Amino acid sequence: MSDVAYQKLAETLDTLPNGFPSTESGIEIKILKKIFSEEDVEIFCDLRLSFENPEEIAERTGRDSKDLSRKLESMWERGLVFGVDFGTVKVYKIIPWVFGVYEFQLNHMDREFAELCDEYNLIFGEQFFSGKPQLMQVVPIEEELRSDQESLPYEKVSAIIEAGQSFAVNECICKKEKRILDHGCDKPSEVCLAIAPVPGVFDNFPLGGRVITKEEAYEILKKSEEAGLVHLTGNVQSGHFYICNCCGCCCGVLRSINNLGLQNTINSNFYAEIDEELCESCGICAEERCQIEAIMETDDSYQVNREKCIGCGLCVTTCPADAIQLVRKNPEDQVLPPVDEDEWFDKRGEERGVDFSQYK
Repeated sequence: MSDVAYQKLAETLDTLPNGFPSTESGIEIKILKKIFSEEDVEIFCDLRLSFENPEEIAERTGRDSKDLSRKLESMWERGLVFGVDFGTVKVYKIIPWVFGVYEFQLNHMDREFAELCDEYNLIFGEQFFSGKPQLMQVVPIEEELRSDQESLPYEKVSAIIEAGQSFAVNECICKKEKRILDHGCDKPSEVCLAIAPVPGVFDNFPLGGRVITKEEAYEILKKSEEAGLVHLTGNVQSGHFYICNCCGCCCGVLRSINNLGLQNTINSNFYAEIDEELCESCGICAEERCQIEAIMETDDSYQVNREKCIGCGLCVTTCPADAIQLVRKNPEDQVLPPVDEDEWFDKRGEERGVDFSQYK
């Protein structure tokens, strides 16, 4: 297969706001060759970030609509584009590498792909997680939000869940990748929630996932909290379509903090605070709950590194002395998320200095 087509695809992915940096080794091209055919590449590069049906894409690109419809459905089944089946019509759009193509390889990941992605993440992660606005924001454990501190809807898991009408749960691709590479953990794996604002979206979804009820979604969130997993969702004010439940040993986002030494890779408006007089120095918060090593032992208590803390609330829920609380950051330290995904793309594109207008 010619490298020319895959260089074009890599450049397209890197032109999208999320980015897809090149490497000296060319590992990114090896990844693309494994999952895209050259025909896939040509179609992918002609799509946009907004939904279109096959007829609209065919008219715009000069293709045969029936043939294109078959090929787009195949690409959707292989996690190379994103589609929605409304029954009478199917619509498709281009997706970035992350959050997008990588996550949708869940059903196709093998050891070779896992090894390639693990190697590439050293380069990709440095670019991606250093940029702003961040991909994700923390959704704190809701019961730990103080009643005297106003919480906005995007800071509450209940508001995100209640805005949905369709729900599904998937295995976490980060945990699957690490397990394939013999570095898995024992935390729950089927914990990635997909949420849609209209009924029935996941009934015939080709990328897998188990359709669940709203009540089951809440149960998964509770199970995740008990297991010490961090709730993460899109860094936007509205239009959330997922809640990931993440551990510091497998999650690519949290590992950017633990392994790459990056800070402020996740948007959060809270931090944990330990009352040293109440602290019994049991160590549960630091040793069992914190996923990013933000809690340190002192001579006679524990302290939170505020610069590193992401305000998830996991440490608060299991403190036997009730010595920890979540505190809202000062107004000047809070960052308002973009209004929606479109504004996120615009701000991220501006920050990276890329012109992706042809893909809007």
